[in-house]
Amino acid sequence: QVQLVESGGGLVQRGGSLKLSCVESGRTFTFIGWFRQFPGKAREFISAISWTGSSSSYTDSLKGRFSVSRDAARNTVFLEIHSLRPEDTALYYCASSRAPGTVDSLSITDFDDWGRGTQVTVSS
Repeated sequence: QVQLVESGGGLVQRGGSLKLSCVESGRTFTFIGWFRQFPGKAREFISAISWTGSSSSYTDSLKGRFSVSRDAARNTVFLEIHSLRPEDTALYYCASSRAPGTVDSLSITDFDDWGRGTQVTVSS
C-alpha cells in the first residue's frame, strides 16, 4: 500500500544541478530520508527531514551540496544537488520512516518503505 516514487534523475554534466522528487502515498510517516547506492556498495545515507520540515540532518561531507525540503500539501520531499561530480553517479532512493526519536538518531533500519530509485549519472 505504501508507495514512494522518485523522479528527477538523469544524465548531467559535471558542475550541474538536479532536483530530485519523492512522492509518498498510502501511509503517514514522520521522516523521509534520501540515500544513494553505488555499484557494489551498500546504501549510503544522504539526508533526512521530518515531515513537518522543522528538522533535518545530513551526512557532513555532503551538507554543502545537498539540500532537502518538502511540500506537505503534495506529499513530496525534494533533494537538491549542486555542483555535481562524476563520483555522485549512483542510484538515489527515498525512504520513509515512522520510527520514534529524532532526525539525528535515525539509522537505515528505521526506514520501512523504499522507492525504486532514480539514477543520477554525471559525466566528466
